Amino acid sequence: MVEGAVKILYRRIYANLQQGACGLDELNYEIRDLLDSHNKRKLTGRPYSRYELFLEDEKQQLRPLPEHRFEIRYQSFATVMQNGHVQLSHDKNYYSVPYQYIKKKIKILYTSSTVEIYYKYNRIAMHRRNYKPYVYTTITEHLASTHQFVAGWSASRFIDWANSIDTAVGEYILQIIDSRNHPEQAYKSCLGILNFEKKVGRERLTGACKRALDFKIYSFKTVQKILENNLDRIDFEKEEQEQELPDHGNIRGKQYYH
Repeated sequence: MVEGAVKILYRRIYANLQQGACGLDELNYEIRDLLDSHNKRKLTGRPYSRYELFLEDEKQQLRPLPEHRFEIRYQSFATVMQNGHVQLSHDKNYYSVPYQYIKKKIKILYTSSTVEIYYKYNRIAMHRRNYKPYVYTTITEHLASTHQFVAGWSASRFIDWANSIDTAVGEYILQIIDSRNHPEQAYKSCLGILNFEKKVGRERLTGACKRALDFKIYSFKTVQKILENNLDRIDFEKEEQEQELPDHGNIRGKQYYH
């Protein structure tokens, strides 16, 4: 029956299309006109058309069309971090969930416009999708600090830990926390910075934080780049004092003005 219907449509629509170049809108208009004629034509040996059959038996069974266009949904799995966020690995950014789900394994369903987060088939959070990497999308009510709840990570814990290394490290961690809209958004960066003490030692971490404070740029990447390029070991002030102007004919020097 399906192949027969295709054959009939081919003969009544495709074969009757006007030959020659035309735009897509004109072509669709012509196809719709031929399709209407096909549907309103009486069926062979029957007193009714396809359109009349549709009105009588099918139309009342139809449900309204969806209000929004269908979007393909993709899925991802993650564990809620101590800062109350999950990472959508495809975009490398973070979305908040209620603090009660910290350390829980969740499922993320996302489309081109939304991110939905599920725990045991129940949706626990929904966000508009943000394509910018390494950005936090946060609903304030989700956060532990809003509910006076501490789940192992807290601003005071990181500041105390940093001050135990050096006051410069403490100041830098404080600046990172203050630079974020919500303190939880800074915890991952704070942990990464403080863990550098095990890798490079207390002295180098302190030097890197002092250098980063001079730059007034507050992020994990800043400290990482300073350590990778050994900028914590360079005394810039001393270099500037020792630097001398080169001899050149275009440089007049102080004697020119005597």
